[in-house]
Amino acid sequence: MFDRIAARYDFMNRIISLGGDQRWRRLAAEVLELDASARGPVRVLDVASGTGDLAIEIARRYPAAAVHGIDASRGMTEIGRRKVEQAGLGDRVTLSDGDAQELPFPNRFFDAATIAFGIRNIPDRDRALFEMARVTRPGGRVVVLEAGEPSAGLMGLLARFYIHVVVPFVGALLAGAEEYRYLERSIRAFPPVAEFVRTMAAAGLEPIETRSLTFGACNLFLAQPAGEKTVAGADA
Repeated sequence: MFDRIAARYDFMNRIISLGGDQRWRRLAAEVLELDASARGPVRVLDVASGTGDLAIEIARRYPAAAVHGIDASRGMTEIGRRKVEQAGLGDRVTLSDGDAQELPFPNRFFDAATIAFGIRNIPDRDRALFEMARVTRPGGRVVVLEAGEPSAGLMGLLARFYIHVVVPFVGALLAGAEEYRYLERSIRAFPPVAEFVRTMAAAGLEPIETRSLTFGACNLFLAQPAGEKTVAGADA
C-alpha cells in the first residue's frame, strides 16, 4: 500500500495535515534533546522512516547526529534517499529497508530512537516498541509521534469531522487512491493515550511525558528505556 502512494506521500501529508505534520516532526526532533556539543557521532534510529522527513529534520537540528532510518516500504525509502542527497546529508543520514519488529542492531546501540506516524501500521506493535527500547541506551530518549482521535468540544468535533470525512475524500480525489480511507480507519482503531502509555511501559519504555497536539489530532509520547519514571501531560 505504501509503495503505491509513495510518489505522492509527502504532498498529501502537507495537504491533509494543513502543514501540521512538519511542525509536529520539528517538535519530535526538539524533545530528543541530543548533546549538540558531542565530539563523536550521536547515533539516532528513526523507525518507519518513510520518505525521511524526520530523519532529515533530526540531522539538520543536531550537527553531531548520525541518523539511520529504516522502513518496510522500498518505494518510500527510495524517495527518501533522493531527498537526503538533495539536502546534502548523505554523509549523516542512511535509509534502508528493515522490519521494525526485528531491528538488525545490537543492544543499546543508539543514543535515541524515533517513530513518526508509523507505530499504528506495525502488525506487532508491542514487539516494535520492545525492539526500540532494546537498541536504545539507558537514559536515551525514545519519541513516538502518532495521529490520534481528536478531543471533545467544538474544535475536537470539527477535527474529527475533518479526519473521518474530509481526509478520505481529499485523499481519494487528489491521489486517486482509496488507501487514504485506511488512514481514517487506522486512526480510529489506535488506542487512547493512557492505554498506549501502558503499552509502552509494558514494552520496557518508561514514560516521561505525553503531549496532545492540535486538539488531539496528533500525540507525542516521550519515554526512555529503564530510568526515572515521571509523567507529564500538556496540550500544544
